[in-house]
Amino acid sequence: MKIAITGGTGFVGTRLVPKLLDAGHEVTVLVRNEKKAEEVLPGGVTIIKYDLYDVESVKAGIEGAEAVINMAGANLFSKRWSGRYMKEIRDSRVVGTRTLVEAMGELETPPKVLLSASAVGWYGPRDPEAVCREDEYDATVFAPRDYLAHVCREWESAARKAELLGMRVVRLRLGVVIGRGEGALKAMELPFKMGAGGPVGNGKQMFSWIHVDDVCGMIQWAMENDEVSGPLNVTGPNPVSNKEFAKAFGRALSRPAFLPTPVIGLRVLLGKVATVVASGQRVPPLKAEALGYPFQYHTIDEALQAEYAKQDAGEAVPA
Repeated sequence: MKIAITGGTGFVGTRLVPKLLDAGHEVTVLVRNEKKAEEVLPGGVTIIKYDLYDVESVKAGIEGAEAVINMAGANLFSKRWSGRYMKEIRDSRVVGTRTLVEAMGELETPPKVLLSASAVGWYGPRDPEAVCREDEYDATVFAPRDYLAHVCREWESAARKAELLGMRVVRLRLGVVIGRGEGALKAMELPFKMGAGGPVGNGKQMFSWIHVDDVCGMIQWAMENDEVSGPLNVTGPNPVSNKEFAKAFGRALSRPAFLPTPVIGLRVLLGKVATVVASGQRVPPLKAEALGYPFQYHTIDEALQAEYAKQDAGEAVPA
């Protein structure tokens, strides 16, 4: 299958691209920084420079693709959230997806399927006992006062426009991705390694995690499975509380993990992005389980140990 990917040089993308190539797919990655792409992507992939907001350059990158995987978006954890960076977070996702869908609409033969990233932030902060289901209807859920929930709503709305082109659209609601040295884990590693790690606040908020290998596996599975459409919770089968996660992270790092981190202290350390860690949702992968996705990692301990055991064994781990 011919596949075009945006966001292919990011954390998930750099692990997904080799897996797709190994499976025999023909992969084109649309990039803004060709030099970086050549450094982090494997041989065999086609690299095309594009402008996230320019329809013509996007068309050139996706021409002939049967599937498009849209993961472009500014990294939530790379900078403190100034007003300017929050706008970049939003525009790189929402405006970029609108441009992509517009470009697909101008093709003589649009792709058959669009898999567009979103996040469990779509559900907003929830009570620990509440179960977030893919079949929740937008209008019955709270008005999104939370910033990330608002971004996710706009992001998914932009992707859904591709349904009007007759495409199958899968909205990938990613949980917290478990991968060493990246994303939320990177932001939390230092205090844990210093022996000062622990739960955030009362630790009761839910932590809906998924190992990066299962993210890649579920994306490929959803792409190849015509039964999968609409929202898809890309999460592990056993969400845990923040307190349970902290204990598991401590075990993986062989460090104590009992010192609670006040939410206000986390905000001082990380800025507004602390809301990603300080709030939570119980988001089980209901649709993936019902349709038979074969998870590689079923518990948070399995996922964390798989990543941090590599360091102990001296294996290479993507930076």
